[in-house]
Order: sequence, then C-alpha cells, then structure tokens
Amino acid sequence: MTERIVVLGAGFAGLWSAIGAARTLDELGVGADRVEVVVIDRSAWHSIRVRNYEADLGDTRVALDSVLDPIGVRRLEGEVTGIDVARRTVAYAAGGASRSITYDRLVFALGSRLAHPSIPGLVEHAFDVDTHAGAERLNTHIASLAGGVSAPGQSTVLVVGGGLTGIEAAAEMPGKLRTAGVMSPRVILADHAARVGAGMGESALPVIDEALHALGIETRGSVSVAAVDPTGATLDGGERVAAATVVWCAGMQAHPLTAAFAVERDRLGRLPVEPSLRIKGLAAEFGAGDAAWFLIDGVHTSVMSCQHGRPMGRFAGHNVVCDLLGRPLLPLKVDWYTTILDLGPWGAVYTEGWDRRVVSRGAEAKRTKELINRQRIYPPRSGDRRAILDAAAPTVQAPPVRFG
Repeated sequence: MTERIVVLGAGFAGLWSAIGAARTLDELGVGADRVEVVVIDRSAWHSIRVRNYEADLGDTRVALDSVLDPIGVRRLEGEVTGIDVARRTVAYAAGGASRSITYDRLVFALGSRLAHPSIPGLVEHAFDVDTHAGAERLNTHIASLAGGVSAPGQSTVLVVGGGLTGIEAAAEMPGKLRTAGVMSPRVILADHAARVGAGMGESALPVIDEALHALGIETRGSVSVAAVDPTGATLDGGERVAAATVVWCAGMQAHPLTAAFAVERDRLGRLPVEPSLRIKGLAAEFGAGDAAWFLIDGVHTSVMSCQHGRPMGRFAGHNVVCDLLGRPLLPLKVDWYTTILDLGPWGAVYTEGWDRRVVSRGAEAKRTKELINRQRIYPPRSGDRRAILDAAAPTVQAPPVRFG
C-alpha cells in the first residue's frame, strides 16, 4: 500500500519541503509506488513574493510543474479549507467542488498573509504587494494615474507600514510614478512607531533615513489610519491625507488554518515546532516557513522570511520522510542572521547579526540584494532532475556574499 506525504503550500517553505522529501526518498531508493509526495496549492506558480514591490514582475514566478514534474511530485491545485488531524485528512476546494485527501505525514506550509485590521475602507480601497495579483493590481493602477482626471492627491502615494516591506515598496514608488508620467510625484511613508524603520535597529536607521531623503520620500511616525476611501486616508485624530494610492504594508499573520491544530500558537498565529520541524505535541504533522516558529539558533525565534523559510522547508521535507520510514531526524540550526533591505535606486543596506550591524551599504549592498532576489532564492529552472533534488539537501547555506 502506498503511503502519502502531503505538503500544504508551494511558497518558499512548501516548495522546498516537497523537493526535500523527493530528494530523501530518491537517496534512500524509495519509489513513488511506496511513498508519494503531493503538494496542494491554490496556484500553479511558485511566487518570488519578496520581489512584489518591484516595477517589473515578469520574472517573479516559476511554474510549479517545471520543478515538480521532473522529480515526480504530484501537484493538486486548490484552496485548502480544512485539516482533520484525527482522521489525517485535508479538505480543499478545486474547480467549484469540495475534495479531500488522506495523508500519512503532513507538512503545513501555507505561509502568512497581510493583516487587515477592521479599518473602514481598507480592504475595498487600499493596495498591497502581499501577492503577485495584488502587486500587479498596484502597478496597473500606478500606470493609469497620469491619464486620470486631475484631483487633489492624484500624484500622491501613501504607504502605510514602515517595516521592510513598506520601505522597499516606498523606495520603488517615485520611479514607478515618473515612469507612468506622473508629474511632481509625492510619496509618504508612515508608521505607527515613532520612527520609520525602527525595527532595523540603530546602526541601519541613519542609512535608511539618508536613502529615503535622497529619494524624496517623506516619512511620518506615530501615525495610525482610521479610514481609507478612494481619494485618500483619514488618520486617527481626524487629519486627512489626499492620496489616489494608499498601499497597506502593516503587519503579517500566519495562515488562519493554523487554528486547525490543538496547540498554543504565538501572537502571529504561528505553530510551535521542534528543531526537527515536527509540530510540538503531534505525531504526524510538521510545520515550516511563516506559519511555524522555533528558536532557530537556540536563542532567537525564527522570522517570517525566505531566509528561514527555505532551510525550514528543506529540513522538514527530509525529516518527514525519515519519520515515516523510521529513520533519525535532523535538527535545524541556523547560527547566522542577515538583513538586506532594498532602498530602490539609492542602493541597499546589508546588516549582520540580530542587532543588525551595518556591514555594507549603497551600490555594494544592492549587488548582494539582487543576487539574493534574482538567483539565490530561486529553485533550479533547468528542468534537470538531479539539479533540482541536489538543491534541497538538508544543509544550511553560508551567508550571502558581501561585496566591497
């Protein structure tokens, strides 16, 4: 009887979980007649989500079949709607019908979503770069601005959220507006914290400030949005900001189906996992990526990023096979941490360590960022089975190259 490993999600953690499982099965000489690997995702694409702030989205998706078919992983396209741990079944919707599939082992890697608090008009009128579709919608809107009816705020973009995503989205915005033919573009980057980019730490803040000033981006701290409408936003306290474009980048939450597991989740809704990536307290279920957390270096909590999602996926895929076949599991430990923040045409800033010490900035850091975003985090696209499998070895990569 064939046993089945089901991977939920095909983002950074999910795709690498599937490849990692296929690699370990191949290494052990176990064929698909004994163990099959199935991926369920709502899309036929693996999205390089961290590039959604860019102006050109043409190369930011990889066809899943081009990666999964050569290694014998089956793909099901559908929206996961439920998980029954007791029965080991997953429910999903596909083609207008409800379906289900059983599993012997499960990897939950449905990732995270942009948080949408109950602010009037936010869902209806704000844009985002959380998904490829959302990013395309924003870019299409920006391209149409110059041809629209002139109105107050027509050339103004308000980006809400001064974390990494908000900063990267804002840094690209002046260029997008000028390319669209918008005269005298105005970009405002606002955050609830007193300073935009505060989470990047004291070493990086002056660099971020310098870059945003050079790009002509206005920054505003201690700002909260009370309502959004088609012509702008109203802030708490009643101040009105006229803006034809409001981009929401404020906060992430783990996929809501983490609630299907009877475990205590963290404030972001993430599942607690062991270093093996097994969900704590469960027998057959593993978690990886943005939907899971553990002390990744023994001290610090894993973060919602591809930096941690990819190795979590590789180890989860390897371990889920070993667990099924009664073999020892490998603990994941990543003893380095970097942050490379894109700052648009100005360049980038590269920090090392959990205290984010600046080690590179400007054009040199930008070279590192582009290597990461355009090469390092992609799966092999050659279609070569061996190359795809080898890329998923349960090892931890060295930190990104630093230029200069």
